[in-house]
Amino acid sequence: MHTVWESSYGGSTQDGALRCSFCCPHLYSLEWLEQEPFQDKRLRSTSETLNSMKVIKLQSWEEEFKSQIESFRADEFRWLAKAQMTKAFGTFLYWMSPTIVSAVIFVACGLLKSAPLNASTIFTVLATLRVMSEPVRLIPEAISAIIQVNVSFDRINNFLLGDELKIDEIERSGLEESGNVVVDIQAGNFSWDPEMIKIPTLTYINLDIKYGQTVAVCGPVGAGKSSLLHALLGEIPKVSGTVKVCGSIAYVSQTSWIQSGTIRDNILYGKPMEARRYNAAIEACALDKDLSDFRHGDLTEIGQRGLNLSGGQKQRIQLARAVYADADVYLLDDPFSAVDAHTAGVLFHKCVEDSLKEKTVILVTHQVEFLSEVDQILVMEEGSITQSGKYEELLKMGTAFQQLVNAHNESMGDLRQVGINREMGDIDVDKVKEETTTMEDIRGIQLTQEEEKESGYVGLKPFLDYFRVSQGWFLLSATVLGQVGFVVFQAASTYWLAFAIGIPKLSTTMVIGVYSIISTLSAGFVYSRAVTTAYLGLKASKAFFSGFTNAVFKAPMLFFDSTPVGRILTRASSDMNILDFDIPSAFILVVVPAIELTAALIIMTYVTWQVIIIALLALAATKVVQDYYLASARELIRINGTTKAPVMNYAAETSLGVVTIRAFGTVDRFFRSYLNLVDADAALFFLSNAAMEWVIMRIEILQNMTLFTCALLLILIPKGYIAPGLVGLSLSYALTLTQTQVFLTRWYCTLSNSIISVERIKQYMNIPEEPPAVVDGRRPPSSWPSNGTIHLQELKIRYRPNAPLVLKGISCTFREGTRVGVVGRTGSGKSTLISALFRLVEPASGCILIDGIDISKIGLKDLRMKLSIIPQEPTLFRGCIRTNLDPLGVYSDDEIWKALEKCQLKTTISNLPNKLDSSVSEEGENWSVGQRQLFCLGRVLLKRNKILVLDEATASIDSATDAIIQKTIREEFAECTVITVAHRVPTVIDSDMVMVLSFGDLVEYSEPWKLMETDSYFSKLVAEYWASCRGYSSQNLQVHI
Repeated sequence: MHTVWESSYGGSTQDGALRCSFCCPHLYSLEWLEQEPFQDKRLRSTSETLNSMKVIKLQSWEEEFKSQIESFRADEFRWLAKAQMTKAFGTFLYWMSPTIVSAVIFVACGLLKSAPLNASTIFTVLATLRVMSEPVRLIPEAISAIIQVNVSFDRINNFLLGDELKIDEIERSGLEESGNVVVDIQAGNFSWDPEMIKIPTLTYINLDIKYGQTVAVCGPVGAGKSSLLHALLGEIPKVSGTVKVCGSIAYVSQTSWIQSGTIRDNILYGKPMEARRYNAAIEACALDKDLSDFRHGDLTEIGQRGLNLSGGQKQRIQLARAVYADADVYLLDDPFSAVDAHTAGVLFHKCVEDSLKEKTVILVTHQVEFLSEVDQILVMEEGSITQSGKYEELLKMGTAFQQLVNAHNESMGDLRQVGINREMGDIDVDKVKEETTTMEDIRGIQLTQEEEKESGYVGLKPFLDYFRVSQGWFLLSATVLGQVGFVVFQAASTYWLAFAIGIPKLSTTMVIGVYSIISTLSAGFVYSRAVTTAYLGLKASKAFFSGFTNAVFKAPMLFFDSTPVGRILTRASSDMNILDFDIPSAFILVVVPAIELTAALIIMTYVTWQVIIIALLALAATKVVQDYYLASARELIRINGTTKAPVMNYAAETSLGVVTIRAFGTVDRFFRSYLNLVDADAALFFLSNAAMEWVIMRIEILQNMTLFTCALLLILIPKGYIAPGLVGLSLSYALTLTQTQVFLTRWYCTLSNSIISVERIKQYMNIPEEPPAVVDGRRPPSSWPSNGTIHLQELKIRYRPNAPLVLKGISCTFREGTRVGVVGRTGSGKSTLISALFRLVEPASGCILIDGIDISKIGLKDLRMKLSIIPQEPTLFRGCIRTNLDPLGVYSDDEIWKALEKCQLKTTISNLPNKLDSSVSEEGENWSVGQRQLFCLGRVLLKRNKILVLDEATASIDSATDAIIQKTIREEFAECTVITVAHRVPTVIDSDMVMVLSFGDLVEYSEPWKLMETDSYFSKLVAEYWASCRGYSSQNLQVHI
């Protein structure tokens, strides 16, 4: 061989073949780089959609958002297809390079006489190249892996080199160094957008707060109140000025951030348990009654984003977390917006005034009734502090603060108009709190289920599913046929040399010519196999993605309530990647060595039949070892599949609460927890690879026994009994036997492990579907509902078959054109009633009729498109203002501007450079919560349906803006049926009818003035609100009421 290689033809040919094939990895790398951004967009869009699925279903936007994800997937798939075809061509080149090199060497030997063309030369060359062929064939997979790793490293590097939060912009010190001033801002200018520093978000802020003061911050929507707190936390970039904060900080965000885990874990927040302090925090935040209603008390498991808690409960839990932290400075961002008036009063009195009386508190609030009790009030407008002082001082100044107070007092004045003709103080407010029931609230049930995981032998089902779903039986047959053809012609070319070299009359040209023709035919087969494999993989990826996406979008809301987003995203990302790349490669790399191993054994047996005995024994032992390994490897991969979701969930969850995490100074703890989850995931990956090496070592030993036996038999057989060419042929195949068997075992085990991704995705393709979007033959008229009359007939709702009833036989009628207020305490069933109206949950019995049509008989799209809602938690999507108001693109710009004017956003948006095309970041984070609610109002103004639902829609809006919105709704929806769920009594006090729910029962349903004239449940709720307001701003109320 050394003599042959000295001719340099073999080496230069091999080098040339490899150089020629190196253009493919470069092209593959470019195509991979093009594909990655579209994958990122798809996953980002998928995550955003899953997190907002409730709003999407309420608005019947599933098709639009599914189309958006499918559009990103189509772009991703286009580059994926190009990459796979490039890889297929590269595979062809690498697989044929040993054959090309051998042909060139034989030509050099035969025509140029560089070495004798005899059996010794031929089979030395073939044996050597055959041993080299297996590593060469792995080059495409290795290059593919290297490219993917390189791209990942580049992306991580770009992320690590991105702008970081400048923590040194805020001067922090201990409380002992503060003197008397704990918070100090001098000439501070701050801007969320670094490109718009000339128009800062906060302008010329001057602020000093002394130790132990309680300071309230108020102002209209979008005034910069939350941004002021972010400035103190160092979250908003500072343009100029100085900021100093002394002591530790506890922060309560406006949008509740709750971790997955127990209620106790959320309150302790990593601190050790101190029973007295813990119980005091629970009582101060009015959580004691809630915890007693839960079956598991404070050990109740909280679902992702607190899905099994009400908005008020989530807000109080994070308030308790802050109280238990025992910090020096408390930043509270509108903590009372999600609770009713009585609870807000309790929280202010017990939490702010009692538990935090020796702390420095900065309270952002819209509740004007508490302002008279604070030490200082800051009034903000358009990013500036326009007024500062005590309550009485600001009242005398008039202007903005006076307008806020007047708006609140006008809403309180509405209480008089509904007939409060007796002294509210006569009503025993505490009696309301005693009216409870022992019914187990649905919110106390553990909603998040353990992730489903198969166990035991995989069987053929996932393999069959792979081909059945993709309808790839023809491509499978073509792929196997292509490989069989390749192996047959490769064996035929080798056999031809072994046969022809013993016939002297055959010319060298004839021998090499036939060998080249046969090799060319094998090249055609291997190329066809590479192409059909790529097409099979692409077709399967397309089919599984389509089936998975359709199934998820058709899943009922209960599925999303009980399934963390991370589980779904894991299937949409890592499992889908395995379908895209790993399974097609693993499949062909199992077929190839299986056929080659069969061919090698046939040839070896043909030459020396005795070897088959040892070969069969070795194969049987190999099967035993392989099955022993797979039993463990399958479970390792399945467990590994379940450890990825917690990593993704934790990353997504912490990213949402990063401001809170940094405010409390717990970054290191969360970082350690995240690394523990990553280590748990990586440990299983390591164990899987270690187990693979274990089985490979044993299979090598077993197959080396076959090789040894074959070689020994060839030596012991008498000379001349077998032609030298056949001896060389047998040995050349025997030398590759071990390598081929190891190759087969490695890739069969890889395929068995990878096919579990098919199993996991198929699980979600079989989840129960919600009712159809459209029911042919039962479609309502296009003008439906023309009146808007709603009949509830013995409506009973439960979330699961064995769960308790949440609504217990409600019957009433919402007449056309009436305004119905729905009130009740946390867990009374208000949100469930709305869910039933939109069919997010189906009735256990009873029905809902709208204009005489049973809504359970029509399609979901036909129902939801005819209803409008402003949800409790306002949701915006990444994009621009226009697409957020009109995702379906059915309204003109003029209609959109009119809607914006009516919802008080026209001035703000018209001042932006890009107007309606101005950006909206993920979850609308670049807009305040109040502004997001106004966007939701704009949506319903555009739709103008006959039925409108307001689900605590003005909770984060000041009284003045609330009054404007209520006025707009009264004018724009004067002839519509409006259902208002609210914590603020004034919001529903002017309703035509009031519905009072208590633990799933309809307690009262009548005109508010009638209920006020009796000792009703509603009158007691009003009394609570009245007492709350009178207790905290009696001086102001006495003047105006």
